[in-house]
Amino acid sequence: MYDESLIVEYFERIRERKINYIERELNIKNIENKAISIVGPRRSGKTYYLLNKYLSNRDNSIYINFESIEFSNIKPEEILNIISLYESKYNVKINTIFLDEIQNLENWNRLVRTLIDRGYNIYLTGSSSRLLPKELLTELRGRTIYYILLPFSFREFLKTKMRIDKILSISEIEKVKGYLREYINFGGYPEIIFMEDKERIIKEYYETIFYKDFIERGKIKSFNVARMIFEYLMQNFSNEISINRIKRFIENQLNINTKNTIFSYLDKIQDTMSIFFVEKYSNKFFERKRWPRKVYLCDVSFANLFSKYDIGKRMENIVYLDLLRLINNNPLIEIYYFKDYQQHEVDFLIKENDIIKELIQVSYINNIDEIDRREIRSLIKASNLLNCNDLKIITWDLEDKITKDNKEIKLIPLWKWLLNK
Repeated sequence: MYDESLIVEYFERIRERKINYIERELNIKNIENKAISIVGPRRSGKTYYLLNKYLSNRDNSIYINFESIEFSNIKPEEILNIISLYESKYNVKINTIFLDEIQNLENWNRLVRTLIDRGYNIYLTGSSSRLLPKELLTELRGRTIYYILLPFSFREFLKTKMRIDKILSISEIEKVKGYLREYINFGGYPEIIFMEDKERIIKEYYETIFYKDFIERGKIKSFNVARMIFEYLMQNFSNEISINRIKRFIENQLNINTKNTIFSYLDKIQDTMSIFFVEKYSNKFFERKRWPRKVYLCDVSFANLFSKYDIGKRMENIVYLDLLRLINNNPLIEIYYFKDYQQHEVDFLIKENDIIKELIQVSYINNIDEIDRREIRSLIKASNLLNCNDLKIITWDLEDKITKDNKEIKLIPLWKWLLNK
């Protein structure tokens, strides 16, 4: 049984709350009879996203955070009474319900399905340590669609620093490039942007993800192996990684057989949404599902903990995350990398339905003489093989075009590519 006076006090606090909010680039489309689930890595801003949407429409919506003590012993059926209490107290008619940290409510799936059946628009989030996207899909049996909320994109980050006009002056472009270096150094975690001691917070995030989202959530038994794999992946971001390579590294360090353990732990690491694996493209499904794969971090700030500074790898990781964000607007997009038997490699291959839409290289170059000719050869080879003519090299500060073998390759500065996305 809940305490009605405490619930009312909770709503009074929430309704009057003021938050310093940067508008996120998450454009959600409500679909009839579907709940909207917001998933993403820890500390990426899921709670603030829901809270801001509620505060923008507080007279027709209700926000419940199940981590608040007022809802600690509540039963699913009592939520219906609380909705009625809210409507009566504030003389409103609720059509949208925001449910934060939903995993803390016992039998939450029954409640969500009931609310959907009653015609409410439902938004929900869950802790990455206790509720996975695949569990959301399973528990709600096709009654939800989910969106990924990552730490700030560069565009969102830039909103905290300056106003961006459609046409930038030369001095504004230089400012943008300066802020891009800051973003490349410390990433886009919302809290960290405003902190002085950034490395300390980054380290805290890493340890929390490792212990809560990986060790505890995955019920990991071999702690030393888990730590070594996790740190190895962090160190080798933007690289192609094979199972055998990980296996040799672990066995050289610990002198144990780990292959089956590695497969199991890699699945659990992926569940944390702190590390992403990108498949090598093949037109054969079973070949795409094999290793090796490329590794990317949910935020480049983690590279500060384990890797020597490599701006090219950080640029590539940032490009991957921006491509990943596109899937929220177009779920038919698939992201791969390309590599043939002659080791011609292209960083990103963008596929939509059965069409290869785009081939992208990322390279830290400032002038035409710095271009690695292997990158051009790889683009041309992939273009001919895959019948794709949208070819790009994302550079640091070089904008140009190259024509080679009747193929046009666009060179685009990273700052411009990110802002145009």
